Order: sequence, then structure tokens, then C-alpha cells
Amino acid sequence: MTPATPPPLVLASSSPRRHELLRYLEIPFRIEPSGIDESPIPGRTIPELVRALAEAKALQVAASFPDSVVIGADTLVDLDEEILAKPHDSADALRMLRLLTGRTHQVHTGLAVRRANRMLSRVVTASVHMRAASDEALAAYVASGEPLDKAGAYAAQGEGAAFIERVEGSYLAVVGLPLLALRELLLEIGLAVPASLSVLEALERGERQDPHLPRNV
Repeated sequence: MTPATPPPLVLASSSPRRHELLRYLEIPFRIEPSGIDESPIPGRTIPELVRALAEAKALQVAASFPDSVVIGADTLVDLDEEILAKPHDSADALRMLRLLTGRTHQVHTGLAVRRANRMLSRVVTASVHMRAASDEALAAYVASGEPLDKAGAYAAQGEGAAFIERVEGSYLAVVGLPLLALRELLLEIGLAVPASLSVLEALERGERQDPHLPRNV
């Protein structure tokens, strides 16, 4: 019996937002979440940390898919060099949102692609300016449940968009998978990307509306 052909791409992430975005590259892919420890690494800056975590995810999953290109990604919210990861519970989500409201923070997404023994990686950073919001509005948002599995306790592509005044830089870095940077890494590692460049550019600006993409992209 002939073995099944391995997929050209493997995404080492369980994030549904990354799954939806990756479809825009028009390359068949498989989802295989990694199980690495995502605890902060002492002595690393936040950009260094997201890059290291993305590389670790890609490396771990690549061991099971040696003939595929494996993508690792990690996203962290950076408020004055304090990491705001996924909240532990509703109270923690409300705490984070109170810190962010009316202020500007950075979102760093690390990308890594692994093929055979070659690893390429990059960090894409965006600045997010948040509107001032009442405690009642923040509490209602937390009660919706949306913030509970999001870094920084908000979803730029969901109801959390109401709290964002503007994004400077890659909108998709905030969502969790900057496609233009990923396209460049895939091309450099030798994988053709059939997706339209103009479509990806529109997505990065948050301009393109599509029912197959998370809301507000």
C-alpha cells in the first residue's frame, strides 16, 4: 500500500483564528498543535520570547512531519514590557482590560517555518491604541466569554474591536498570523504561495471583508 502523501504545510497551532487566516494562502495544510511549555523564558525580551516559542512549536511538530513545512506562531500582548497572556479567569480578564483601556500597547507575533533541518523565523509587531471604556462596558465584554482565551483578554477580530481606536502596523499580527511575513518566509524556504498578494495586503490592513475570515478583518 502506498503511504499517504504528507501535506505541504502543517500548522502547529490550535487557534481557530490562525486556521482561518492560513486558508488565504491557498495551500493545503494540516493542523497539529504543539504541546510545548509556553512559560516565559528568563532573560528574554518579549519579542525574543515570541520568536523562541514559535520556533519551539515548529521544531516539536516537525519531528513528526519531516517531509512537510511546519509553521509555528506565538502572540503576546506587551504593555510597557509587561506580558499580558491569556487570562486565568474572568477577574484576570477584567484586570487586563482595565490596564489596557485608554492606552497604547504592542502586540508581538513570532513566526517560524521549519523544513528539513532549516528554520526561518521573524517577529512582527503592531501598536494598538485602545479607546477609553467604562468599567461597565469592560465587565459586559468579559461576561460575553470572548476574552477568556485571548492574549491580552480581547479579540481584535471579534467584539473586542469596539475597544480599539486604531492599529499601527500589521493588523494580522494582532489577530495572530501576519500573512505577508509568513508568505515571505515560505517563499524563502522554497514553498510556492499561490495566494494573491493584493488580497493579503488588504487583509493586513484590516480592510477586506470575507465570510470565511474572522469578523472585522
